[in-house]
Amino acid sequence: MAKSADTGDGRSTGRDEEESARSVDRKGGPGHTVLLALALAVPVTKVAYTVGGGGAARDVFVAMEPENWPNVLIGMVLTDPLLASVLAVVTSRVVFALFAARGAVPVAGGVLRALQRTALTVVNPVATGVVDACFFGPWWGLGTGLAAYALRQGVVVEYRTGRRRHHGHRAGRETAPGSSGDGRGYRPAPWLRRAAALEQWVALVLTAVVLPVLGFVSALDGQAWTSIVRCRVTEDTRTESNRLIELSRKGSGVVGWNLDTEEVSDGVGCAGEESLYVREPWWHG
Repeated sequence: MAKSADTGDGRSTGRDEEESARSVDRKGGPGHTVLLALALAVPVTKVAYTVGGGGAARDVFVAMEPENWPNVLIGMVLTDPLLASVLAVVTSRVVFALFAARGAVPVAGGVLRALQRTALTVVNPVATGVVDACFFGPWWGLGTGLAAYALRQGVVVEYRTGRRRHHGHRAGRETAPGSSGDGRGYRPAPWLRRAAALEQWVALVLTAVVLPVLGFVSALDGQAWTSIVRCRVTEDTRTESNRLIELSRKGSGVVGWNLDTEEVSDGVGCAGEESLYVREPWWHG
């Protein structure tokens, strides 16, 4: 009787763990929360540190208008290849885990299922690698694509072995060991199981540690998130040549944060400057 009770407790614990894993995946995993938090905190930190914080940051966001606010994050990503690559890898895995939890990734055996699974696993990393290569070069693209594919493979192994189940599968339903209906008959090589377990830790470290650190390092590096231009700025009857962080374009001119007068200004006859540095990085202060 005691043995039976222990077995029941073990099954109950296993089902609880599976349900917890599915619940996390349905929400995109820990990456979902981290990505949302960083998307809000990092751009605001970037603007505040670059222009001097407080009222200056408020003036910049008002001048940019809400539809241009995402340009801060976009600009950061396009000027920092390491941040862009890690963000692409984490986002790729979060999206894949999200859809896997909803049953989008086939776990059963068979040639057709294997082809579908391969396509779903490969297409996004290839696209991610191509985009990264276009902006930062082929080696960045290759590394990003391979890393995104490797982290997706760990998710596939988890679902194929039955350690995780999509939300349409009832946790309490038992499946015959030889059945391929939910992937529980799949027995990967021991090294692949170890690699899948390692992948979980790598994904967690990238998501919860590396990405936030890179995001805030980029936010505090003292570089503008967009172009710096030198324009003719007219105030009253006085015209000066000032450096502006470009916030938006109005007709033939630019609305930008004036680095010389520390206010929002309209500039005309603008020419781009090569350097994006506005101030010393935070860690040098």
